[in-house]
Amino acid sequence: MSKIGVFPASGGLGGSTINHLSKLVPASQLILIARKPEKLVDFEKAGSTVRHADYDKPETLENAFEGVDVLMLISYASFEIEHRIKVHRIAIDAAVASGVKHIFYSSLAFAGLTNHSVAHVMGAHLQTEAYLSSLTDKITYTAVREGIYSESYPIYTNWFNPSNPGSEITIPHDGSGPGVAWVKRDDLGEATARLVVSYTKNPTEFKYTNEKVILSGQKSYSLAETVEILGRVVGRDLKIREISVDEYAKLEHYGRHTYHGINLAREWATAWDAIRRGETDVVTPDIREILGREPEDYEVTIRGSIG
Repeated sequence: MSKIGVFPASGGLGGSTINHLSKLVPASQLILIARKPEKLVDFEKAGSTVRHADYDKPETLENAFEGVDVLMLISYASFEIEHRIKVHRIAIDAAVASGVKHIFYSSLAFAGLTNHSVAHVMGAHLQTEAYLSSLTDKITYTAVREGIYSESYPIYTNWFNPSNPGSEITIPHDGSGPGVAWVKRDDLGEATARLVVSYTKNPTEFKYTNEKVILSGQKSYSLAETVEILGRVVGRDLKIREISVDEYAKLEHYGRHTYHGINLAREWATAWDAIRRGETDVVTPDIREILGREPEDYEVTIRGSIG
């Protein structure tokens, strides 16, 4: 029975993934690794192995993956590039040294099915994918390009607050298409878990070995349509007012774009360039096939999250 490791086994996607894995395989098959392992006490009581490791403390990664056959590696939570690449490589090298056979890596659905993106947030993902592809003499891998979370709409709508909605959203985009194939985060967690289990059951027949897979929503919404839905849910007539990147970078973002003391608001604005170019407009049937059902519609998710 292949041992499945998840790191970090916490946060939004990691937490969702392990919750679904726990329904699909025996608890004893799971090795859950997190910066705060005390949050995983219920899984440990159920029979899973729980360990401590932290991307920002490389020494903790050295033996974190011992006994793991298949690793779900959740990307470092930021959108800077160099630090993310560095810690991803340290984790991957530690996994290889520990004998991990296959790595699932949580990438992002910017770039569509290509290996190019204008979105700064995609930079570290593309380079991590490239690093994994350079190691196929030692391991196999799957780059899971997780679709843009439906619940992440605030990032793309200048921190729209349903509790204090206002009447306009100021972003460096006019709202016209192409758009975003939004997808519920928990649907991504379930699909990711099912992908991992599918590999462990029959690795020779797994169709995404050394490949990428996009888990997208089943419909793309322009940003204007996205904002219209938000307005409908909160009962306000919302509109987009396009501003320049310079204007956006000067807005007060309350530290949300600051990483390691550096303001990356201008770099984040490249996400709207990527949307404009159609990078997030790609819809594939993969998540529907993996789940065996349609993923939840964007408006349903928004109503549930704001509700």
